[in-house]
Amino acid sequence: MTTTEQTKSDSGTIHIAPEVIEVISGLATLEIEGVAGMIGGFASGVSEMLGRKNVAKGVKVQLQGQEAKVDVSIAIQYGRAIPYVAQAIQYRVKQAIETMTGLTVREVNVHVQDVQFAQPEGQPEATRPDLL
Repeated sequence: MTTTEQTKSDSGTIHIAPEVIEVISGLATLEIEGVAGMIGGFASGVSEMLGRKNVAKGVKVQLQGQEAKVDVSIAIQYGRAIPYVAQAIQYRVKQAIETMTGLTVREVNVHVQDVQFAQPEGQPEATRPDLL
């Protein structure tokens, strides 16, 4: 991954790593009501098993100059309207990146890859009688 540059007058250059944009995107996505979680690849799953929290899980960023394209992969809560949740993610991620970095966000693509059901309080996850 490369860095993007922003020139700030005569003071120097600011370099922002793509991983920073991924973290911003992940946190902004998780703020949206209806998002059950992020869906990441094998590497992020291994990191979590080792006890590391990966807030950039499920986020892919492409930087080109002062522009960013973002892909987020999520699990949505059952019963939520997918188009509304996806639009809220797109708005929030774009707003967060542009406000915090000054970059222009060209695209925020939302990939809904799972639906999660709410577990009733006090009920064990395994409901088979032979496992209780």
